[in-house]
Amino acid sequence: MRILAGFCLLFISVTAQAQLGSWNIVNIKTNLNERWSLFGEAQIRSLGFYKRFHYYEFKGGAAFTINKNFSVQGGAGNYDTYAEGGNFKTPMVNDEFRSWLQLNMSQNLQRVKFEHRYRAEQRWTINGFRNRFRYRFQSIIPVNKSKLEKGTFYTAVWNEIFLTNRAPYFERNRFFIGCGYELSEDLAVQTGFLNQFDYNLNDETGRNFLQVSFLYELAIAKKKREHVPGGID
Repeated sequence: MRILAGFCLLFISVTAQAQLGSWNIVNIKTNLNERWSLFGEAQIRSLGFYKRFHYYEFKGGAAFTINKNFSVQGGAGNYDTYAEGGNFKTPMVNDEFRSWLQLNMSQNLQRVKFEHRYRAEQRWTINGFRNRFRYRFQSIIPVNKSKLEKGTFYTAVWNEIFLTNRAPYFERNRFFIGCGYELSEDLAVQTGFLNQFDYNLNDETGRNFLQVSFLYELAIAKKKREHVPGGID
C-alpha cells in the first residue's frame, strides 16, 4: 500500500503541472477456449480535459495462445482524427484503416508481471499506404495481493516506441504510469498519466493525457487464467 500511496502522490504532482487531454478506452475480450480468444476495443480522445474531442477509433480481432509465455494476435480497425480547436471539428485530418500482426511475450518475476509486445502494422491513410513497427515493454505489480484477482490494487508502467521503414524512421514514443483495481475476476478499471511524443520533420510536439480504461474479460468455454489487464492500443 505504501507503493500505491507513493505513486498517487507522484501522479497528482505530475498532473497538476500538465495540460491534460483525456484518453478513454473500453476493451472487451472473450476467451473461446484455452487457446483462442476474440477482442474488441473502442477509444475516444480529447486535447482538453474532456473537451475538444478530436479522435476516435474502434477495432477488433483474434488471438491465439501458444503457451503460457507466448501468444500471437491479428486485428483491424478504423481510426479517425479531426482538426484541433473543437469537438470533431472539420476538416478530418486523417481517415485510416489499419491491420496488424503481433507477438506477445510474457514472464513473471515473483509477483511482477512483464510483457514484451512486437507489432507490425499496415496503414491505409489519407496520404496513402504506410508500414509501422511498434515495441512495448510493460510491467504490472499487484500491490495488496500476490496475484491479480478480485479486490487487487496494482500499478502499471509501460513504454512503447513507434518506427517506420521511411526516414527519419523514429515516429513516436508513448509512456504510461498508472494504477488499477480488479473489480471482479473479469473486470478491471485502470487510470494513469500518458505522455505521447511525436517526431515531425518540421516540428516536435508532445501531448499529455489522463487515460481511463475499462478492461473486461469473459471466458465462455473454460475458466481463464489470471486476468492480466492491458489495452490493445
